[in-house]
Amino acid sequence: MEPVRTCVGCRSRAPRSSLLRIVAQNSHLVVDPSATRPGRGAWLHPVDECLDLAVKRRAFGRALRVEGMLDTATIRSHLKEQAEEVDFT
Repeated sequence: MEPVRTCVGCRSRAPRSSLLRIVAQNSHLVVDPSATRPGRGAWLHPVDECLDLAVKRRAFGRALRVEGMLDTATIRSHLKEQAEEVDFT
């Protein structure tokens, strides 16, 4: 049985393998595809809709226990790269 995590965007539960782990480094959010970086992690479906919901709800700050504004540019670029890879295959 695979571990189940909750997406911070849509709040639905899903297998860990279908979600993307996000960690905070300084004031930037970083994608952790191998899920081995130290610290607290937040789980997110790898789609723009869930990222938008998480930003709107300010869910990353609560899930990662970080105060202040967090930069989501690296997550958006990662999602865009993955979407482009899917389009080419």
